Amino acid sequence: MDLFDSHCHLDPMRYLDELPEVVARARAAGVSGMAVIGTRAIDSEAAADLASREVGIVAAAGIHPNDVGEVVAGEWDRIVALAESERVAAIGETGLDWYRDHAPKDVQREWFDRHIRLAQRLSLPLVIHTRESIADALAMLREAIARGPLAAILHAFTGTAAEAAEAIDLGCHLGFAGMVTFRSSAQLREVATTVPIDRLLVETDSPFLSPEPLRGRRNEPAHVVHTARCLALARGCPPEALAAATAANARRLFRCR
Repeated sequence: MDLFDSHCHLDPMRYLDELPEVVARARAAGVSGMAVIGTRAIDSEAAADLASREVGIVAAAGIHPNDVGEVVAGEWDRIVALAESERVAAIGETGLDWYRDHAPKDVQREWFDRHIRLAQRLSLPLVIHTRESIADALAMLREAIARGPLAAILHAFTGTAAEAAEAIDLGCHLGFAGMVTFRSSAQLREVATTVPIDRLLVETDSPFLSPEPLRGRRNEPAHVVHTARCLALARGCPPEALAAATAANARRLFRCR
């Protein structure tokens, strides 16, 4: 299978000296493309450095909603500089997280809007985190799209079929991670079958959200094959076809070969 992991976090802070082996295992598993996502300036810069060295890897630069209350002086300027230098293919990870209270809601909304406007100004896709906040995130996207075009990815999607349909209507892509493989996720698998194939992405969110049968272990891009196979089974199509379609979607979205 030709696979593209549309959302992973690969940096020295999380994988230390094992990073070359992690990338090699992904290649061996058929993962020819990876989007490495930043959560602060430092790992966004590391992602951009990795993308500059590795064929098929692209980077995203942003500040995670759980971290926006701890931004240091000059950090946003570093994100903007990365984006303007064309070293990254997307903006994010950004969004809203109502599950954790690491940052007040008004602060999260302010920073989400800041990322949205940067993505729109530079015509870059936006990578969005929506933990227990999808209705509010979609409302902000609706307002933003009224201003101008915006390509958005709802990563690690866990919403309802109605929320998926609304996101699709807004032009979003939906990324499905390891949760869709869990035995308790029959409803989420059903939602995934409603997503048009040209809006579907597969991801790992490495090193988090390991899929079945690897729950409890550190995740890595090679494991995206389990998510792809699970979605293919749910949708009644060959795994190779689903992998090829989602890889093509990711390459088109991130403008990479």
